Amino acid sequence: MKSGFVALVGRPNAGKSTLLNALMKQKVAIVSDKPQTTRSEIRGILNLEDAQIVFTDTPGIHKPEHLLGSRMNKEASNVMQGVDLIYLVSDGSVPFSRGDEFVLRMVKQSGIPAFLIFNKIDRMKKEDVLRYLELWQKKHDFAEFFPVSALKQESYEDLIRTTLEYLPEGEPFYPRETLTDAGIRFRIGEIIREKILMCTEEEVPHASAVYVETLKTKKESAEVGALILVEKQGQKGIMIGKQGAMLKKIGTMARPEIEALLGKRVYLSLYVRVEKEWRDRDKLITEYGYGNIDE
Repeated sequence: MKSGFVALVGRPNAGKSTLLNALMKQKVAIVSDKPQTTRSEIRGILNLEDAQIVFTDTPGIHKPEHLLGSRMNKEASNVMQGVDLIYLVSDGSVPFSRGDEFVLRMVKQSGIPAFLIFNKIDRMKKEDVLRYLELWQKKHDFAEFFPVSALKQESYEDLIRTTLEYLPEGEPFYPRETLTDAGIRFRIGEIIREKILMCTEEEVPHASAVYVETLKTKKESAEVGALILVEKQGQKGIMIGKQGAMLKKIGTMARPEIEALLGKRVYLSLYVRVEKEWRDRDKLITEYGYGNIDE
């Protein structure tokens, strides 16, 4: 039996979380069109008949503007040190840049075999795909190259089959029914944060954090109380909206997914609080679960 760990790394918005969900054939990580959606490593555990692959989605590697960004970069780097294989996920629809060079340097320093997962080819002409693949081939001796379109939910049988060739023999790391090792409160908070990313613009979504304060489950229902943190009073006003309209919209969008996750009716309460400069406060970053996905 084969079992091992695969890290998905790359720049923000490369499509790592979308790829993880496609590989798992169900939603494990939240996705949005905004950079730095993923703030903590998310594991998706793919159980096959004779193998277990633990995919680890990592925060997008970027030039940090806050302590949170530095923590996210460090986490991505740390994940790379403890895996059997790396998927370097690159957005093929944007030009190669210094950001790509930085990520590639981290991959090289890890010494771990790496696949180049050339994503978003649905946005490219065929000749451009070939040209960019040649450019990347000159940059590093990748073990394999896979042009894909994660958004199109295509088949990944070849990618998975080739991945297994690079993984060691061994027993499963998790029980076979396990989908992810993320705590339930973290997953609920991420669902809510995804809706914030979808509903708000500019700095508001990036300055937001979600902390699930209460989770009381009964036989057929659950009560969830979640605190939304922002950094400025003006952001709080936007998050609440006129007569609470924005907060109600976020809750209405999040509730069905939380109910599907818990398998029961959910009574969801959302609150907003200003916590100045929380993204530069190490204790708060940890408290809100970024860098630590345990329940």
